[in-house]
Amino acid sequence: MALLVPEPHEDAAPRFRTEIGGAESNVAVHLAHAGRAVGWRSALGDDVFGHHVRARLTDSGVRCLLREDRTRGTGLYMKEPGPEGTRVRYWRRGSAASGLTGDDAAEVWRWHPRLVHTSGITAALSDTAEDLVRALLEEAPPGTLRSFDVNHRPALHGAHNAGTVLDLARRADVVFCGLDEAQALWGVETLTELGALLTDTDPAPDLLVIKQGAQGATALRDGRTWFQPAPRVEVVEPVGAGDAFAAGFLDRLLDGAPLPECLAEGARLAGVVLGLTGDITGVQQCRTRPAHPRGAVRGTHHHQ
Repeated sequence: MALLVPEPHEDAAPRFRTEIGGAESNVAVHLAHAGRAVGWRSALGDDVFGHHVRARLTDSGVRCLLREDRTRGTGLYMKEPGPEGTRVRYWRRGSAASGLTGDDAAEVWRWHPRLVHTSGITAALSDTAEDLVRALLEEAPPGTLRSFDVNHRPALHGAHNAGTVLDLARRADVVFCGLDEAQALWGVETLTELGALLTDTDPAPDLLVIKQGAQGATALRDGRTWFQPAPRVEVVEPVGAGDAFAAGFLDRLLDGAPLPECLAEGARLAGVVLGLTGDITGVQQCRTRPAHPRGAVRGTHHHQ
């Protein structure tokens, strides 16, 4: 989706810089900057914002597997920094991405990805978008790593779909969830409660990564836990840091790295994004080692 970022100005009329954002597309860009071969499945409107998103993603090294929707517009959101934090406004109801359906999964599987990543935001856009998320998690070919980020948003999630988000998370191999998100959605208060809610069931994720805000993050697998403190950085803008964390973690996971290394790379990349006004880094900020000549193709779609 397109992102409007306020620019400093002295006159009364506001000025904005057009960027790109969205949970899955942010992850896609970070992985592409890390040298991975990345594909992004979504739908964009035939409008100036859709053309901008396509161009920026392509320039970032992401292969855009897009449908152009001539009847719906491209999703848009805007950041409003203030003394009490940043307020985010979204315009995504009836967007092109809300028209995604389960049939879009076929385009993802055509590229034989090692990893597919999606989120609870996309699942909440519409009934048909939920069908797509479910197809990505339930119909993945053998050997495909399925990643799901809960990405709780008060405007999209509540009592009416908390159970749906939980069911989708249990069907993934890797789940990212903030402890605060779990408290808001399911009323759990501790790491132990969240671990039991997601993993003491069938199906259940193999790996649960719990984001704990300024404290850090904890990974849970097979009854073991690993903790990574949050980086100490000056925070310019927090929105987008969770996507950076997920991308850094997944990048190292695809390398077969130990979980402490996955957590450390996630924390490092999140720390970089915390110092930016936008959601994504430049190539040099993301890549810490040579590019992968045969990196994982990542089939996904993004929310709008």
